[in-house]
Amino acid sequence: MIFQDNVLKEYLKNVYFISGTPCGGKTTVSRELGRRFGIHVYDIDEAFAAHQNICDSEHQPDMSRRFRNADEFFGRTADEYKKWLINNTREQLDFVLLDLIRLSQDKKVICDCHLTPEEAVKITEPSRVIFLINDTSDIVNAYCDRKDHTDFRDFINSASDVGKAKSVCNEVLCSLSKERINSINNSGYFYIDRKSGKTKEETVALAEKHFGFVDIVRVSRDTPLAQKLLQFVEDCSWHEVKEHIADMLRSWRFDGWECMFAAVQDGEIVGMASLKKTDYYPLDDIYPWVTCIFVTERARGRRISGQLIDNANRYAKELGFTKTYIPTEYTGLYEKYGYEYIHDIINYGGGKDRLYVKELK
Repeated sequence: MIFQDNVLKEYLKNVYFISGTPCGGKTTVSRELGRRFGIHVYDIDEAFAAHQNICDSEHQPDMSRRFRNADEFFGRTADEYKKWLINNTREQLDFVLLDLIRLSQDKKVICDCHLTPEEAVKITEPSRVIFLINDTSDIVNAYCDRKDHTDFRDFINSASDVGKAKSVCNEVLCSLSKERINSINNSGYFYIDRKSGKTKEETVALAEKHFGFVDIVRVSRDTPLAQKLLQFVEDCSWHEVKEHIADMLRSWRFDGWECMFAAVQDGEIVGMASLKKTDYYPLDDIYPWVTCIFVTERARGRRISGQLIDNANRYAKELGFTKTYIPTEYTGLYEKYGYEYIHDIINYGGGKDRLYVKELK
């Protein structure tokens, strides 16, 4: 079965790919972004054993191959080893994509992977891919020095001729790395060169900005953030309703679990949303509403609205709700966030809007 590119892109729209060369910092950056934003990190290397258990020699011949020991594994020629590595990655990709589709339907996922630019263009958008590159001549020793690579270090050190094993491995990895760097440099994709002197924090900040990740914060009453949110609303361009929202904030008309969320980037609010029991509609039996969704013009196009909605829905689920509602005058806007149209509703002003619902799974 062959899945068309547009189908894969749609089902992988919540996945952010971090790829690149060995020792480029993929794992470090992926895990730090996951920690900061509470996003699940999927490491394809960690998933390899599980995938190998369900592959077969007809469809995944290289993944299915088993080696008796390090001497057999590293005793191949550099060309044989390189071909095996490339084929392994290609064969595993099918398993990886199906895992990602399953994991990312209702949440974001960061994938720490070995994706090439040629593969990336088929499965995702450029805004959801980052390549980290590092042109080094001693990949094996740098790799073995990592605390999370002790299994590989122990395996290669078990070879009868450790020096030869490391030499063959390093030759192959350096060759693949140079080819990958050339491909990335000519691809037009966003990449970060780790040899440019950037610190871990600087690299993570660049990745965060490229992906459009922001901190989504639940706003508490009588806090500096609440005052900052009020100022944001008063200055925003949503003229039709901003005075209504500002008045809610000034008098803090949020009862019990009701709240506002702020999207904060670099210390500045760039978006907001709320979770309310009542909205601008005479429908007391329908709640909770995800409303007041707004992102400033300069921050649009980075899926911040989706992050605000996701956080509001996670909070609603924690409260025990099984669904949330969004009213809107637009068609095709909230469907991409998993909402389904129910019917039209009439607001207090007599206007007609569309009512959407999402089941919280």
